[in-house]
Amino acid sequence: MAGPSKPAQLGPWGKATAGAAGACFANVLVYPLDLVKTKLQVQVKKSADVEKQEETPSKEVHYKGTWDAISKIKDAEGVAGLYAGMSGALLGVTSSNFAYFYWYSVVRTLYLKYQNSNAHPSTAAELSLGAVAGALGQLFTIPIAVVTTRQQTQSKEDRKGMFETAREVVEGEDGITGLWRGMKASLVLVVNPAITYGAYERLKDIIFPGKNTLKPWEAFLLGALSKSIATIVTQPLIVAKVGLQSKPPAVRNGKPFKSFVEVMEFIVKNEGALSLFKGIGPQLLKGFLVQGILMMTKERVELMFILFMRFLQKLRSQRVGKAAALAAAAKVASPVVAK
Repeated sequence: MAGPSKPAQLGPWGKATAGAAGACFANVLVYPLDLVKTKLQVQVKKSADVEKQEETPSKEVHYKGTWDAISKIKDAEGVAGLYAGMSGALLGVTSSNFAYFYWYSVVRTLYLKYQNSNAHPSTAAELSLGAVAGALGQLFTIPIAVVTTRQQTQSKEDRKGMFETAREVVEGEDGITGLWRGMKASLVLVVNPAITYGAYERLKDIIFPGKNTLKPWEAFLLGALSKSIATIVTQPLIVAKVGLQSKPPAVRNGKPFKSFVEVMEFIVKNEGALSLFKGIGPQLLKGFLVQGILMMTKERVELMFILFMRFLQKLRSQRVGKAAALAAAAKVASPVVAK
């Protein structure tokens, strides 16, 4: 008789697939916000004096805020303009989240195994595990982020496909290493998902103690709150990273930034310290919605995987039982041969 099967456990591949699916679905829904926040973050804010001195209007479009950007993009390029570069963005989001959740699951499992304890990791440990997972994921996915940022910040006339944009980056001043522009900033920014998922696990224990399976609205709430905290803390670094990966502003005459510190110095000098938080409105709204939907979807997909695995285990157990019964019946029915 077959012994009882162990409860289905979702491994790193299952968690990574669930996280990637949730991220892709969430970003499809709010992609225009992602496009708008990127455009707001790369534009150089003009002072009132400069605007008065300009006798002829500049060809470069400037946006006053989220709604102004959406309106101007829609008027100039139609609704399709709000989804410019979406294919590359979704590829980047899906791959980066798959890598993050895979490595997070691996390093967290190894940590708990090493600790030999069922207790939840401390807040510091959660942040460290998230940072390690984020760094490993960034190494493989940053070229897609560079290409996507270029596509999002190009005008309709200059916009190219993913491969053409990647070729343009490679043929630039930095060569193939240009695909990894902003790598240092990206590695520093691993604190963003680290804070997000560290806060998620901690808030989960505080708000919903003892719950292993969350309701959709509970997962949404935790995801949205944790991402909002992480975004406010890391917004200046996010702005600097976008500045590094996009084309340099016209006032630099094509000279690219060399580091995220240089980007931040340029912004403070030309626009003021508060501009380090430019685009935070759509960034917060996007993060609130995306992370909420992501975690809500991820929880559902993980549950579906677990139920599917239990179904497979049940089928296997039934087949083993039938095979054992047939073997026993055959043994009883077989004639005894006398010597």
